[in-house]
Amino acid sequence: MLSATGGLVLLAAVLHAAWNAMLHGNRDRFLSMTWMSIVIAVVSTVAVRVLPAPDSGAWPYIVASGLVHIVYNMSLIRAYQRSDLSVAYAIARGSSPLLVTLGAALFAQEGISALHGLGIALISGGILTLALLDRHVSRADILTALSTGAIIALYTVIDGIGVRQSNGQAMAYTAWMFMFYWSMPVLFVASRGLAALVGPTRTHPAAVASSLGGGLVSIGAYGIVIWAMQSGAMGGVSALRETSVVFAALIGRIFLGEAMSARRWIVCVVVAVGAVLLGL
Repeated sequence: MLSATGGLVLLAAVLHAAWNAMLHGNRDRFLSMTWMSIVIAVVSTVAVRVLPAPDSGAWPYIVASGLVHIVYNMSLIRAYQRSDLSVAYAIARGSSPLLVTLGAALFAQEGISALHGLGIALISGGILTLALLDRHVSRADILTALSTGAIIALYTVIDGIGVRQSNGQAMAYTAWMFMFYWSMPVLFVASRGLAALVGPTRTHPAAVASSLGGGLVSIGAYGIVIWAMQSGAMGGVSALRETSVVFAALIGRIFLGEAMSARRWIVCVVVAVGAVLLGL
């Protein structure tokens, strides 16, 4: 039976799929990501004032992760501009668990059982198959999405090590890391100007509200993952979190009327089997 921690990580996967669906619904993804970042940064600013500070050993990881997350945000926007959201998202998220497992073995001396290794392989392989099935994707698009996956793996390993140095202060660690999201509105205003950021609050309030909601959901999604990595293997937590790609496909089928072929349902079952193996 899946552990309570595993169940929470699966909840994080659902939340992750939900905020990406919100991001998908807005055509200007740079603007949407910026408003998401603003609400994340505001909530984090409030949180750091009331939470105890993480131990000193966590601070280098907080700074490194915060900076890498900004690079990730920009890389994700670029990947979405080059190819379909579903393809870029699935390739990026599907490639990261194997990279996280390798990084955790190299830098945190984490071992993994053969059964859990098979689970990670089934999840990653299934997600990548889901991305490429019945699609024609250029090599450049694949490389762009894979580079985003490498960045995801980098910040995941940084956070997995860093949160273990925080003396159990996972919430404070997450809040301080998210403080770096104040960089996103600075980058946006430097690129497009303040009017381009503020104007849509009057002309497209629904899109801004959707982005704000996505930001709130994303705090919970990644906060759960950081909390789980305090004691869980990074590769296993990452693989469970990336089942969000399957949830995204199901959301598309149920709520958006997107087609799901029999082969895609089979791949979803393969990913589900991988998730069960990780829970054993």
